[in-house]
Amino acid sequence: MTRFWVCVAGAGFFLAFLVFHSRFCASRLPLPLHFAFKISWRTEEALYRLDVDWPKYSEYFTGATFCVAVDSLNGLVYVAQRGDNIPKVLVFTEDGYFLRAWNYTVDTPHGIFAASTPHEQSVWITDVGSGLYGHTIKKYNSFGDLVQVLGTPGKKGTGLNPLQFDNPAELYVEDTGDIYIVDGDGGLNNRLIKLSQDFMILWLHGENGTGPAKFNVPHSVTVDSDGRVWVADRGNKRIQVFDKDTGEWLGAWNNCFSEEGPSAVRFTPDGKHLIVAQLNLSRLLLMAAPPVGSIGDCSVISTIQLADQVSPHLLDVSGKTGAIYVAEIGAKQVQKYIPVKSYSSSFGS
Repeated sequence: MTRFWVCVAGAGFFLAFLVFHSRFCASRLPLPLHFAFKISWRTEEALYRLDVDWPKYSEYFTGATFCVAVDSLNGLVYVAQRGDNIPKVLVFTEDGYFLRAWNYTVDTPHGIFAASTPHEQSVWITDVGSGLYGHTIKKYNSFGDLVQVLGTPGKKGTGLNPLQFDNPAELYVEDTGDIYIVDGDGGLNNRLIKLSQDFMILWLHGENGTGPAKFNVPHSVTVDSDGRVWVADRGNKRIQVFDKDTGEWLGAWNNCFSEEGPSAVRFTPDGKHLIVAQLNLSRLLLMAAPPVGSIGDCSVISTIQLADQVSPHLLDVSGKTGAIYVAEIGAKQVQKYIPVKSYSSSFGS
């Protein structure tokens, strides 16, 4: 009786088996064996996994969840949803426990941003509704009390003095208080505006088109640690990059978006990767951030393929854990993806 020990090593095993099988069949009865091989020549390391325990109870999602914001300083997650007779803003802990809800002066939320310092907690919401509070950007405290309104409530427009909006998509607020706004989710405006902390216009790009510094549905905006502003120019299927101080156009990424444009942009806390959502493809892309002084072309490091028709609209990233929170308008929920490795080992310097 002959015994065989076979060491399997990828495609080498397949070739060894063919040799053995042909020799055996030449001198023995045919082997009644059937093998099905699926060989993948491209492997991709999974960098994130779904946190199935977040939130603890998903029953709080009662509308279409359009946006999410993380207050990493205080460990809070804000979710804004649309619907009739429902709370428009839900507040969770980063661990997934529900804390409270509020619905004051919010008509139809589109984007949300949590800007917190040791001295102040604030939540900013872009409102695209057609009611009394629509076409504005509003600042709230963490309990939903209205603090500030930018724009003319209930009236869309293109004016700059006074400032008017039409379907403002999203904003990003720096620790300095400077504000970056993308205004024009299918409305009259296709522009990027930078405001000072006292709401003075510092610079503006505001023309519809396909050329540099022109937009077609600017949908999301973020700022990196190297002083660059990144805009998801969704209708033009590209990301445009600007100098945050001067507003100078630095370049664009379009080679990664032949199928669909980006709908959301955020950086990982170490600034090494840009996370991008593609709405209709139900996909997240993890891209390598370029070095200072060179935008170059985009490079996809990893992907997260969500279920069909989940439709990731906007997202945010925890500055402490690196977790990604995704607002899914198709699935009507927010999901949390956490690094496979601990943050210190996965994203450490």
